[in-house]
Amino acid sequence: MTLHFSTGSSSLGVVLAAASSRGVCAVFIGDDENQLVGELKSRFPKATLLPADKDSNPLLESALRAVETRGANADLPFDLRGTDFQRRVWEALREIPSGSTSTYAAIAAQIGRPRAARAVAQACGANPVAVFIPCHRVVRSDRGISGYRWGVNRKRALLQREQLVPAA
Repeated sequence: MTLHFSTGSSSLGVVLAAASSRGVCAVFIGDDENQLVGELKSRFPKATLLPADKDSNPLLESALRAVETRGANADLPFDLRGTDFQRRVWEALREIPSGSTSTYAAIAAQIGRPRAARAVAQACGANPVAVFIPCHRVVRSDRGISGYRWGVNRKRALLQREQLVPAA
């Protein structure tokens, strides 16, 4: 498998976007481009990674727009790899509209596994596509902000951008 990827800067840090021939397979946010490329290599150890042209990469442009715009949602094809449970959680997350939040327990109930709130949290942590699968919109049952794969401060910033939590 060959993955084409690009990196760029955003208000939340460095964004890496990658796609296979079937669709978007990764959008990571971090502080260091090399670390994000390393994460991509780790997630897809058998893939050939090819840098895409930064000046004409619609995938990266869509990823940056989604990170920078309240509720942006690209109509892109996805190539998501995970367990059946993870994919059910990720589909449920995509149904949370911008300007709304849900809880881990509510997502668990929605997918027919009401006692699996912790497993839902783990599936959120395994989300390979930041912002497009909006795991940042999932909060604790007490509505508090908890963990986020790309950092709680980034989660808070995304929720503030969507006006779901007040600015600190």
